[in-house]
Amino acid sequence: MIVSRRFQNGSLTLVKNLTKPDTWFLRFYEEVGDKRVYRRKRIGTVRDFPHRRDAEKAALVLRGNINNDVSSPETVNDLLAHHHKHELTPARKAFASIENHLTLSKCYITPRWGTYKLGAVRTVQVEEWLDSLTLAPASKTKIKSVFSVLFSHAIRHEWVSLNPISKVRTSSKSLREKDVLTPAEFQALLVELSVREVAMVLLIGSTGVRRSELMALVWTDINVETMEVSITKSCVRNRLGDTKKECSRRPVPLHPLVLESLLDWKRQSRYKNDGDFLFPSIRLNGTKPLSPDSLLKKAIRPALIRAGIKGKIIGWHNFRHTLGTLLWAVGTDIKVAQDLLRHANSRTTLDIYTHAVSQQKRDANTKVVELLLPGRVLKAQHLSAPSPL
Repeated sequence: MIVSRRFQNGSLTLVKNLTKPDTWFLRFYEEVGDKRVYRRKRIGTVRDFPHRRDAEKAALVLRGNINNDVSSPETVNDLLAHHHKHELTPARKAFASIENHLTLSKCYITPRWGTYKLGAVRTVQVEEWLDSLTLAPASKTKIKSVFSVLFSHAIRHEWVSLNPISKVRTSSKSLREKDVLTPAEFQALLVELSVREVAMVLLIGSTGVRRSELMALVWTDINVETMEVSITKSCVRNRLGDTKKECSRRPVPLHPLVLESLLDWKRQSRYKNDGDFLFPSIRLNGTKPLSPDSLLKKAIRPALIRAGIKGKIIGWHNFRHTLGTLLWAVGTDIKVAQDLLRHANSRTTLDIYTHAVSQQKRDANTKVVELLLPGRVLKAQHLSAPSPL
């Protein structure tokens, strides 16, 4: 089917509505084969553009598009296809970001909004839809972010003038505080691990490297002389790529005990050449690193149970969070902690610092009460003391 267009200005019309705000449309035509087919594109309501001159300015973008040889996206699915083709490329995005966009689009945005015209997507409807999803608040925020990026892409290409997702309200507040290990629990866990897992847990627990960074490490990244580990890349689903952010590409210090543990593992590893992975997959002959999810399921979590650590959900990121919490506990300056954790923004570091472990909160509360009610505290301690047997 051949679609052609002659140069045209289109006509701006205001469509009246009894139950909703009146809406501005730009009417134009396309020649499909031997037939002329009339189309119209929504510009916005009178709330968005109260006067005709305002709507005319917004229509300038659409007038340029209707005289373009390439048709502009009509539906959300059309916009998704264009965005995926031109933006989600290895040259522009990291592999993990591409996978995240594709997964969230396929699982959530396309089934609900794929057939919607771009001008038919409404802020409140999207907000109500997100509220109805049985997902964690952070997951809903990620979906909103991907959806918003699509409309920002459309605005950049001058296909729409407004982003209806930008005003959608969501909360990224976690439903529960992240679990962290106490020093005693960390030590108990190490006892239950093999030499390889001890090296991994010590490395991630003392430096805060992300799991993708941990799996991408090769032996040349370990500098024995300066006692540092260089973070230069990441590995997601066996694909090597850049680190999460530019600020992530910084060396982190290695404590002598951690370095000793790594060298102990190197002596036992089958793959110890400079370019070999620190933690390679034996099944894949060292050509790829271990699967972090598989290792967590088969080695780390069973060790947690053997160590008597129950009631906590521990993943690789929890070791990083544990480090942040312990840095707070020993009084580390916020800027130093930010550099060590390689956060782009100190606000992220502060969010971790606010999660003090329960015992520290209790101790702080006790000290305040002792200052306020010293006499009563002494009496209460005397009354609560255990009776001699």
